[in-house]
Amino acid sequence: MSAARVAVVGHVEWLDFAVVERVPVAGEIVTAREWFELPAGGGAVAAVQLRKLAGAALFLTALGDDDRGRRAAAELRGEHGVELHAATRTRPQRRAFTHLDAAAERTITVLGDRLVPHGADPLPWERLAQADGVYLTGGDGAAARAARAARVLVATARAAEALLAAGVVADVLVASGRDEKERAGLDALPPPRLATVLTDGARGGHWESPGGAGGSWPVAPLPGPPVDAYGCGDSFAAGLTYGLAAGMELPAALELAARCGAHCLTGRGPYAAQLESPAA
Repeated sequence: MSAARVAVVGHVEWLDFAVVERVPVAGEIVTAREWFELPAGGGAVAAVQLRKLAGAALFLTALGDDDRGRRAAAELRGEHGVELHAATRTRPQRRAFTHLDAAAERTITVLGDRLVPHGADPLPWERLAQADGVYLTGGDGAAARAARAARVLVATARAAEALLAAGVVADVLVASGRDEKERAGLDALPPPRLATVLTDGARGGHWESPGGAGGSWPVAPLPGPPVDAYGCGDSFAAGLTYGLAAGMELPAALELAARCGAHCLTGRGPYAAQLESPAA
């Protein structure tokens, strides 16, 4: 498997996490036994996972002009080694609050609209044409067209608006089979060039090609006990992007993606246990 040049176009959220025994019911007060905060969201988690797999990852995004936006940029660059280029929006950084329960599930409340990069932003869009693989989580039409210049474009179904505005077709679309919004995004989009990938958590998932072929992938064994599920899907998508960018056939890329998701599940927060190397 050859080295791959990879990039992400998408969003960042500032996450507050609370570790609880169970998610509270209406009217209840619970006490967190642990809490922490960090930059995350689909674009950020995928960019960090890609950097760990490829050694380097370009990330084009947009951030708020407040302290959380500045901290997100500093941590993604400094602590996680991502080559981040961000447009600044004159609004607060988008946030989210996440309960992490004893069953390793995450329950998320998002605060505010997504901040996504636009093709008119002064970002190094031309570099995407040199990429072997790009993962798109959000942007405007011009951003999606720039992402399509890569050899392989993988996109989440939540980027449907950008893809439709651009009039471009992704090579692979990824969605959670349990997420109604993501399934609706798939329904709105033309079929991808290679495959639609539907994940199903611990049961793995399946893929479908426009030509009618399809299949599933094996569930990857966990390298440790499950801790929390936040970031597993985004790590999966990053692993899939890397595998295809590196020249893998789809089944092998899906197997790598499943390993990335399994590793992420065994760490607290999205970054602690991500797969560090495709050969590991």
